[in-house]
Amino acid sequence: MSAAAKEKRLAVVGLFAGIGGIEEGLHQAGHSSILLCEIDEAARAVLKARFPRIQLERDVTELGELPPCDLLAAGFPCQDLSQAGRTAGIGGRNSGLVESVFGLLEGAESPPRWLLLENVPFMLQLDRGEAMRYLTQRLEAMDFRWAYRVIDTRAFGLPQRRKRVILLASREEDPRGPLLAADAGEPAPLVDPESLACGFYWTEGVRGLGWAVDAVPTLKGGSTIGIPSPPGIWMPDDEIVVPEIRDAERLQGFDADWTEPAAAVSRRKGARWKLVGNAVSVPVARWVGERLVTSADYDDEGAELTPGRSWPFAAWGEAGEVREVRVSAWPVRSSSQHLADFLKHPTPPLSARATEGFLRRADRSSLRFSDGFLDAVRAHGARMDAATLAA
Repeated sequence: MSAAAKEKRLAVVGLFAGIGGIEEGLHQAGHSSILLCEIDEAARAVLKARFPRIQLERDVTELGELPPCDLLAAGFPCQDLSQAGRTAGIGGRNSGLVESVFGLLEGAESPPRWLLLENVPFMLQLDRGEAMRYLTQRLEAMDFRWAYRVIDTRAFGLPQRRKRVILLASREEDPRGPLLAADAGEPAPLVDPESLACGFYWTEGVRGLGWAVDAVPTLKGGSTIGIPSPPGIWMPDDEIVVPEIRDAERLQGFDADWTEPAAAVSRRKGARWKLVGNAVSVPVARWVGERLVTSADYDDEGAELTPGRSWPFAAWGEAGEVREVRVSAWPVRSSSQHLADFLKHPTPPLSARATEGFLRRADRSSLRFSDGFLDAVRAHGARMDAATLAA
């Protein structure tokens, strides 16, 4: 690394670090972590294996004080803010832990230049956006200027439709340039050509489907039926399969077997899937890390967001003023592989039980399905039943 690059390198503290998606992305951008904090034992096993020389603390509520750093990153818990979770809101038992972040900032003798927060976009509408209102008011009370943007993992070449709110704040710097200045524009939506794989949630089927063309829907740490599980994929040859855990890790930008150390700690079925589903996509964090050391002017004031309006997909603010910004969820457009080509590991078939449950829900729903999809699922279910009888 050149002397100039070292001078720009940021020292990072990562709270709610999970399996290190933010940290790995920031490391790839040239930054370095000095402390990680994570309470989940399976996730801690991954962090110990992947970041062995970095101080690891357990409980953010017992951290005491924030060590001197340039960037404080926190992908704080989303369970109370997501559609698949409890929707208890920002005051819920888990998502309310973001208050510990603010407490550490208020008590820091040498506050960081940057704050990075990450969470689900449903927070923008849950309780009429109370979560974002709370976050921005707390930041402004500490004299932070802030900007946020919804970013889609697909922009970085990964076939996973995963949108997350990325919020940057600073007392010293302008967060708008790094976060808002780059915009490649969202590509035209794909139709359902027969040559492309399509992802869906087999755990749904009544009110939603999570349909994604040439991509999987958002990998989740849980589902509406209460289990962490892989999505289904309708392959071009009409097979109905699920991605293997190593491909799920790759869909998040990790190396295959990134979460393998968790197996020594937790034998629960789906434990690794939960860790992957709760993670931050590595290339999203890498892009943020690269932007933080790139000069980028931003002069679009945006339109004032009037009280009572819902929170937009991107905005910035300071001192009580909120400005809506019209940018897409695609800051870049990296080259990508088709989903069917991306999957490198054996794809297990969707089980007979899962297939039966999905079809039962789909048959009583009013959802519209792509031509041939349900026929392919029924044929798959028949094959799985026949294989069971033959066994």
